[in-house]
Amino acid sequence: MLFDSNPVKNVISWNAMIDGYCKLNQFTIARELFDHMGFLKNTVTWNTMISGYVQHREFGRAISTFQDMQAESVKPTVETMVSLLSACAHLGALDMGYWIHGYIRRQKLKVDVYLGNALVDMYCKCGSLESALDVFHRLSVKNVFCWSSLIVGLGMHGYGKQAIDAFVEMQKEGIKPDRVAFIGLLSGCSHSGLVYEGGQYFSQMHGVYGIKPGIEHYGCMVDLLGRSGLLTKALELIWSMPIAPNAAVWGSLLRSCQLHKDTKLSEQVTEHLLKLDPVDGGNYVFIEWCSSIEVGNVIHEFVAGDTSHPQFAQINTFLEELAKKLSGIGHKPDMTFVLHDINEEEKETSVRHHSEKIAVAFGLMSTPEGKSIRVVKNLRSYSVVVSNEQLEVIDEQNRTIKKKNEDLSAWQLFTGIN
Repeated sequence: MLFDSNPVKNVISWNAMIDGYCKLNQFTIARELFDHMGFLKNTVTWNTMISGYVQHREFGRAISTFQDMQAESVKPTVETMVSLLSACAHLGALDMGYWIHGYIRRQKLKVDVYLGNALVDMYCKCGSLESALDVFHRLSVKNVFCWSSLIVGLGMHGYGKQAIDAFVEMQKEGIKPDRVAFIGLLSGCSHSGLVYEGGQYFSQMHGVYGIKPGIEHYGCMVDLLGRSGLLTKALELIWSMPIAPNAAVWGSLLRSCQLHKDTKLSEQVTEHLLKLDPVDGGNYVFIEWCSSIEVGNVIHEFVAGDTSHPQFAQINTFLEELAKKLSGIGHKPDMTFVLHDINEEEKETSVRHHSEKIAVAFGLMSTPEGKSIRVVKNLRSYSVVVSNEQLEVIDEQNRTIKKKNEDLSAWQLFTGIN
């Protein structure tokens, strides 16, 4: 390569090459160049590597690179903070997010609209809405991204009416909502059972606001109708979509089928999922996304059926022992929505290995009794208070999370009993 043959390489040319390979998603080469720079690396070099990881969703590597940056006593900048806050938001790394916010305060960095939005987004996605609102209200200037981050945060944590209030207030401030704001708005309506309001805003998107609904907006509407028990209407909406429904849309309807115990429709939906993606659809149970947990300042991510975690054997033993205890008191896992082309033992294993259960089990194994652990699933976060008695699952606002319209406890998480 021309770069290798160049006898004189300065930090600018090194940084340009690293940036180029990061943008091409060639991280092996980018990292090799990064490591070969040695003491030539400057703040721009570190920011380029960290930002590259974040943009390509390598969030764990972004945080570990920042930790290397600290070890080499390189002072981070606002750009570093924004990239790291994005990584924390997607990983649910609230403790790391708190540390970054504390660093911003200690260094007296100006929290402008750019950094402020990153903080609001991080706190919302990590479940700390009180902190998000505190940052939001302190911003002297708020753009559409700040408002959208807040609306999404309120919506995803079940504050539908508050999301609507923020949506209305944003327009009073003269800011036109964007596609992301509508995702938060519709999600809030879904989690709050606001069927009429959600339908009204969805119908106004194109005609009133000039925004053509995308796959995410249709997915929110399918979820809204499905959660409310309007499964037939949800299916009709899917068939009427001007764009092909993806696995997320079908998966949303499948979860609603489980919620409302509609086994007949669930079989039809499962067939569509398997046609779309035989591999992901073949998890033998409704769609399970990633769950993560922060233990000892390290983020551990789990996916349904994944056995790659170094402590998976211990986690599996923990879950097996728990399953035996539950079986001893007469409990059997609900396998109504597990596909029928596998044997009973495989069905029980697939139900036991939901990402959420694996993450909570790991947290219980790794955390002293009496302390709380935080689990993030599908960018929704909650805490589990560890005790020998029934474990109560609470969110960051110290109110019980609602799931299947019931109070969710760790007992229900592992047993499915309501």
